[in-house]
Amino acid sequence: MFLQLPLLGIIGMQEILIIAVVILVLFGGKKIPELMRGLGSGVKSFKEGMKEGMPDDDEAKNDTRQQTEKKEDEK
Repeated sequence: MFLQLPLLGIIGMQEILIIAVVILVLFGGKKIPELMRGLGSGVKSFKEGMKEGMPDDDEAKNDTRQQTEKKEDEK
């Protein structure tokens, strides 16, 4: 399994294991689950925000249709 990144070249399993060990040493075993929970909740809130920001297809079509009808009525 290799991961190709433009600037880093090829990252193999050995490099991934070394990175994982360094993270484990820096943060400790007790902090990693907390970090992952925080990351998961951040991704979840981001997805919810994206859904709220996007208009539904049906509503968007109705809005455009109403705007077009208003323009035609004004002419």
